[in-house]
Amino acid sequence: MAPVADRSPDLSSKNPDWWRQAVIYQVYPRSFADADGDGLGDLRGITQRLSHVAGLGADALWLSPFYPSELADGGYDVADHRDVDPRLGTLDDFDALVGEAHRLGLKVVVDIVPNHTSHLHPWFQEALRSAPGSPARGRYVFRPGRGVHGELPPSDWQSVFGGSAWKRVPDGEWYLHLFAPEQPDLNWDNEEVRADFRSTLRFWSDRGVDGFRIDVAHGLAKDLTEPLRDIGDLGATGEAALPHVPPGSHPYWDRDEVHEIYRDWRKILDAYSPPRTAVAEAWVPGARRALYARPDELDQAFNFEYLETGWDAEELRQVITDSLATARAAGASATWVLSNHDVVRHASRLMLPPGTDPAAWLLSGGTAPAIDTGAGLRRARAATLLMLALPGSSYLYQGEELGLPEVADLPAAVLQDPIWEQTGHVRKGRDGCRVPLPWTRSGPSYGFGRGAAWLPQPASFASYAVEAQTGAEGSTLELYRTALRLRRKLLEGETLTWTPDAPAGVLDFTRSDTWRCVTNLTADPVRLPPGEVLLASTPLDGNANLPPDTTVWLA
Repeated sequence: MAPVADRSPDLSSKNPDWWRQAVIYQVYPRSFADADGDGLGDLRGITQRLSHVAGLGADALWLSPFYPSELADGGYDVADHRDVDPRLGTLDDFDALVGEAHRLGLKVVVDIVPNHTSHLHPWFQEALRSAPGSPARGRYVFRPGRGVHGELPPSDWQSVFGGSAWKRVPDGEWYLHLFAPEQPDLNWDNEEVRADFRSTLRFWSDRGVDGFRIDVAHGLAKDLTEPLRDIGDLGATGEAALPHVPPGSHPYWDRDEVHEIYRDWRKILDAYSPPRTAVAEAWVPGARRALYARPDELDQAFNFEYLETGWDAEELRQVITDSLATARAAGASATWVLSNHDVVRHASRLMLPPGTDPAAWLLSGGTAPAIDTGAGLRRARAATLLMLALPGSSYLYQGEELGLPEVADLPAAVLQDPIWEQTGHVRKGRDGCRVPLPWTRSGPSYGFGRGAAWLPQPASFASYAVEAQTGAEGSTLELYRTALRLRRKLLEGETLTWTPDAPAGVLDFTRSDTWRCVTNLTADPVRLPPGEVLLASTPLDGNANLPPDTTVWLA
């Protein structure tokens, strides 16, 4: 392969736009590395393994919540937004992690969880001790119940995790929890709530954090006018109804008022040099998603349409085209993601037949239908090279660089996700993508820690381990390392041009007239276009054809 001219984007600390085409690596702290041997991943474990992330070629590290939590929702039930869970370390450990990340050239992005707190948060505990109508209860959404004796919930709003979104307290009032009962929703009409999160943004920014991922960014503003408006036929969680209701009018998702909050946050983020970046987790249609990434709000918003699109060339092409247009309209760059801590890993998900419900597949233990893990890995590698060739930022989830499949057969006795219990064992939850990483071929937790991990790892993890793949020609880990290194040299501009005469079932586009990405999503080989092969997701063996489920980069 001939040398490629280095057009590496400026990702230095002085560049305010470092995020526009960065590769951000997501760490789920409890499942990354365990330094103290208690079976739970921790901050010192992450720090010790940061060279893996830097060596992979990532530009930034995104940390899922590491705050004090009883783990009612995997750390997203936060008892203190400005501290570290003692089981995961201390603020000194966090400072050491940031220092080491910056030494290695990695930016640090942290999760902010503004929609709710833990029920153990001092504010909520004070609210429970206080009377109805008190200022302490005003920080949350408390309401009297309906019915003769207030025995019915204030509205028919439903929890994302199943069942009513309201829980009654001993004095008869009800509080709102759009997620687990241990996660009471904050009242963002309350100025004290707003002021506290301004302090939280400054607290972590002052400690050197480069950016924030905003959890449930579309859920903060709610229509709390009395009487509360029922959802009716809008759907169980309401999000599914968003495309079918007037924009901004849902009782608690994606309301127009939420943007006032982010315009306020932008002033804080811009007060730093360089400005801190932010990305919204907003499960909303594309046109509405662009609003969160406007210049006076957050920099980016996650593109979940891409994640939810199956292995179909025409569907992917349309989503890619629409996503680039949406980002361009907001003055932002597009975001691409295939896996994260909330979804079935794409090495398994992309093999599910069209129309298959991933939740039902998980409930079957991954047997209905059975998945060919080898074929799944082949498709996942092709999907990864396709994603990395797209203009914008790529978000990688820990373990996907190892080709990890979903651990779908976790026994019920070990499940930790509250979804399992709240849905009455109808939905298995997200534990299968959170199983701790394998670092070595052997050991009680394959190098994750000195003892067993908090979720059991299958024996097959030995062959996926970092140790097993490092230096191994053709391994998925080495493919990622090569792709990220090459991507940084090839990046130029934020546009692509589709090849007009591409065969059916093939995605074919050129980036800045200098390199080309071709993905064969069909079941048969197709003719390989002319050009020098820079990288392929599977070996081409000198053949003039591009095999099925394969992506190639051409000069």
